[in-house]
Amino acid sequence: MNPFIPLLVIALGLGVVSTAQAEADPAVVEALEEYFDFADYGSGQITVEQIPAADYANFYILDVRDAEQFAKGHIPGAVNIEWRKVFAQRADLPKDKTILAYCNSGSFASQVAQALRLDGFSNVRLLYGGYERWLQSQNPTKP
Repeated sequence: MNPFIPLLVIALGLGVVSTAQAEADPAVVEALEEYFDFADYGSGQITVEQIPAADYANFYILDVRDAEQFAKGHIPGAVNIEWRKVFAQRADLPKDKTILAYCNSGSFASQVAQALRLDGFSNVRLLYGGYERWLQSQNPTKP
């Protein structure tokens, strides 16, 4: 793995890498090019309709919303790590089980998924539409 990827992920997470900085640093550009070389449209996304109710047990379900939102309701079996803290706690995440990341709509979870993938996690999937879509679905696992 490119040694600059962890630094890039941290910089992206903190919002300190501007376009000008990325263009000026060949290592950052190379890391991003490597990442996007394997990505395709919808890469790593999965919809609620694609997951049979029984299959949720096969995932490490990662709710990246804040603790208050998690306490109000979440997908059964989910582990809550707020999106800003996931990367710092990535050593606690499994590499041998698919991580299904979600937030309310998918925006914060997609940032988490990208950061983890840049750090070498190839087992991350994003729940398309997040918790809101899961709630609206006809999925029998909903409370």
